Amino acid sequence: MTDKKSSINKKDDADDVIINVEHLNKKFLVDKQPMEVLKDINLQVKKGEFITIVGHSGCGKSTLLKIICGLVDYEDGKVERNGHAVEGPGPKCGMVFQDHRLLPWLKIKDNVGFGLRDLSKEEREQKVDEHLKLVGLEDFANSYPSQLSGGMSQRAAIARGLAGNPTILLLDEPFGALDALTRIQMQKEILRIQEQEGTTMVMVTHDIDEAIYLGDRIVVMSARPGEIKDIIKTDPVESKRRGGEMFAHYKKRIYNYFFEDSEEEYEVEYMI
Repeated sequence: MTDKKSSINKKDDADDVIINVEHLNKKFLVDKQPMEVLKDINLQVKKGEFITIVGHSGCGKSTLLKIICGLVDYEDGKVERNGHAVEGPGPKCGMVFQDHRLLPWLKIKDNVGFGLRDLSKEEREQKVDEHLKLVGLEDFANSYPSQLSGGMSQRAAIARGLAGNPTILLLDEPFGALDALTRIQMQKEILRIQEQEGTTMVMVTHDIDEAIYLGDRIVVMSARPGEIKDIIKTDPVESKRRGGEMFAHYKKRIYNYFFEDSEEEYEVEYMI
């Protein structure tokens, strides 16, 4: 009886996984020589989770995101989205980059609706209106990207990423170019959107505070070749208290991975 119940629970867990990465390896050719970028990556993301990824610059975080999206191929291992092997980009997986990549000659409403060309005009307009309201840009539908601030442009990029109703939204350092206050506002905004839409989100960030604040789980990667050193599950309440003791504990734990085998590790332990 226990065995049967256990197998049912395992099946439920498997059904809940929306991104599955197993034993993933990736190399690039640099000066005709292979350079190992990702090494034996194993990661399962459940529906509705918000996963953040941190690590040294050049450790392969963005490459991992692009492989999941289908923008970059890989040598060996398994990568699945929505229960199917990744064989390229798909409509159920959106991506937002650090640079908003809005088309400067199109109005904001047309940028948001750019990927909805298969819909009728009425359906497309309805989708665009819904998602402009979702990110608070309904009054700027007829503006051009050059007329928006950095934070507003990133909101428009997020609206574009969500307009096709993806089950997964991948975010590659989307708030990296924003000032500190705007960044904090955008963090709150993306959590509100994620909660409202129920979209599974995976974000790469260099900001450890941001990773803790947003992530249900934090993936900590080593320097190149990127390996997963730890996956830290956060408390949904304590991770939002930036000045709290548990927040400081998460921060110290991540910093110690960054300063492994360094004399600075001891200093970090008392810095937070």
